[in-house]
Amino acid sequence: MRFLWDIIKKFLIIFIGSSVLAVVMYRYVPVYVTPLMVIRAVEQKQADKPIKLKHKWLSLDKISHNMVQAVVASEDNLFMEHNGFDFDQIEKAIKEAKSGKRNRGASTISQQTAKNVFLWNGGGWFRKGLEAYFTVLIELLWSKERIMEIYLNSIEMGYGIYGVEAVAKEHFNKKAAKLTKREAALIAATLPNPLRYNSANPSAYMRKRQRQIVSLMDKIAPVEMGVK
Repeated sequence: MRFLWDIIKKFLIIFIGSSVLAVVMYRYVPVYVTPLMVIRAVEQKQADKPIKLKHKWLSLDKISHNMVQAVVASEDNLFMEHNGFDFDQIEKAIKEAKSGKRNRGASTISQQTAKNVFLWNGGGWFRKGLEAYFTVLIELLWSKERIMEIYLNSIEMGYGIYGVEAVAKEHFNKKAAKLTKREAALIAATLPNPLRYNSANPSAYMRKRQRQIVSLMDKIAPVEMGVK
């Protein structure tokens, strides 16, 4: 029993040490590859499809502020205020799940960033526990500006498309710095399911969601991004 406990302790020490080191590293180093990029490439290969991986890292100051405002409006209104978790939204999601209603998203931008950079898609308490752990780490060791920068560079935004620069070029034939409010809102409208919703060919639902996000962008306080 003692031998087993010693192995568990060593594993935990290695895991915690390596995870903290990775988070500290990404405080300064761009994230060029994520687990989801690798998973999607393998899925494409297994389906005998050409591998598509569009991604280009940009610093936050080269991304239109419209995009920042749009994702905060659509995904996480309290991003600048919370410490990684929106407990009111989590409570609402739990109540709706218990009542049999359609599951609602309760993940903050910080949680989504933790998942995008360090983990994989899917549910289960184990993955959710790891997501919570990495969310705490990035909130402690990264600024809100760094979290936003990595989020906008790593999130899946279409089939084989990752990050705002790639989707701006692929779907709007322009740089991310030039995205308008309506274009940013349309991209944000895809984020619940970017493989289903296409900002290059928006459905009626997406147009409706775009208008809602534009309205929210005007109603919420301007998101002030400072020093990373």
